[in-house]
Order: sequence, then C-alpha cells, then structure tokens
Amino acid sequence: MGKNIMIVDDAAFMRMMIKDVLTKNDFEVIGEAENGAKAIEKYNELKPDLIIMDITMPEVDGIQAVKEIKKINGDAKIIMCSAMGQQAMVIEAIQAGAKDFIVKPFQADRVIEAVKKVLG
Repeated sequence: MGKNIMIVDDAAFMRMMIKDVLTKNDFEVIGEAENGAKAIEKYNELKPDLIIMDITMPEVDGIQAVKEIKKINGDAKIIMCSAMGQQAMVIEAIQAGAKDFIVKPFQADRVIEAVKKVLG
C-alpha cells in the first residue's frame, strides 16, 4: 500500500497537525504546499500516493487544484479538508474527483480511517 502523502493547506499549523497524525501512524509526508497552485506544481514533482487538501485557499482553491491534478493523473487520490458548513463545496470537490473528505476540526482517527480507506 502506498504511503507517500502530500499535505496542502494555507495554514501552517494545520499542515503540522495533519503531518503529526500521519507520521505517528507510519505514513510518510513527502511534501507540503500552502495553496492549490503550489500543490499542482509539487504533485508533478513528487507524485505522492495521496494528497490531503484544504478546500479554501488563496490563489488556487482546493476544488480547482483537484480538477487540475486529475487532468495530470486521473487516478490521483485526494482527500479534501473542509470547515463545518462547507457541504456544497465538499460535494463539488467529490464531483471533481476527490475520494473522501475530513471535516475540521478533525479527529485523528477519522484522518487515518479516510487515508486507509482511500489508499485501500
């Protein structure tokens, strides 16, 4: 099972929290990006097995980034992160190709459950 993960969130503390949860569960975080534009760039470079991506970010948002990454690799595995009350955006992200979503503030076990489910 692939274990290389890239984290995309404009908040550094969120990236740190997610990274902490993942590394404690034997997943390797091979890259981070602070917006969708950087995520697309780094996806090409790092080819992670999975991306955990925030929906709301400056420059290029998560939904647009999902669409762009899916054009590069239709099999890309992406889990979206959203705040409470962003159901419409979550639905749009799933339609764009995201495999699952995590609601912030998230529970560590929910993050791991989503990662394991998507990586299968």
